Amino acid sequence: MNPFDLQGKTMVVTGGTNGIGKGLVEYFARQGVLVAAVGSSEKSAEQTKQDMADLGLSISVYHADLRQVETIQPLFDGIVRDFGRIDILVNCAGMGNPMPAVEVTQKDWDEMMDLNVRATFFCSQAAARHMLPRKYGRIINMTSQLSVVANENEAVYCASKGAINNLTRALSYEWSREGVIVSAVAPTFTYTPGTAERLDNPAFRDGVLSRIPRGRLGTLNDVGAAVQYLASDQADMASGAVLFIDGGWTIV
Repeated sequence: MNPFDLQGKTMVVTGGTNGIGKGLVEYFARQGVLVAAVGSSEKSAEQTKQDMADLGLSISVYHADLRQVETIQPLFDGIVRDFGRIDILVNCAGMGNPMPAVEVTQKDWDEMMDLNVRATFFCSQAAARHMLPRKYGRIINMTSQLSVVANENEAVYCASKGAINNLTRALSYEWSREGVIVSAVAPTFTYTPGTAERLDNPAFRDGVLSRIPRGRLGTLNDVGAAVQYLASDQADMASGAVLFIDGGWTIV
């Protein structure tokens, strides 16, 4: 028996229609997890559903602008009506917009914080309202190696991901006694359509690889395996853990 088997579990993946989130949707759908992918637009949601169908995978899709807090609780209530419960939430919705700190506007700051931090909190709250009465749930936040180290032109992104780390700890401290374990995965640069433009630049890619002792970029399988562990019952004592999947970037 595979102790990390999640077959038959229900999982919500925000940001599930692009980047790492979409990769996780495929990763877990292949394992028989009942996946609800949340995307920011109806078009991206339907495209993701079709892309999965082309792979022989069945998922459910929902679209919502998670920067609009008033949409979040109704979204999760609807998912529970459709699925019967939520076992696992993966907060993958987020954005990055590299720019020099002296050029950041209030709009730039608010846009990133609203999606990366505020939406993560209110999605966690909405899921927990259904998990806590059952005394069971796993909430896994997608943070970053840049939550604990700096990178050029990433001041707002670094601040947002650092906030998610401590939010993860605070929520798990509050909810773990009731069986809802909150943890996080902090990947290094992972090749996706969203990161391809920078990582396909040889100078940028070489600069990234020079800082990773393992000597390679992250993959969706690397991230998926980490999420799978934290989503499993084997991670019952990983309360508040932030699992760095960075090839050693943050140890040097």
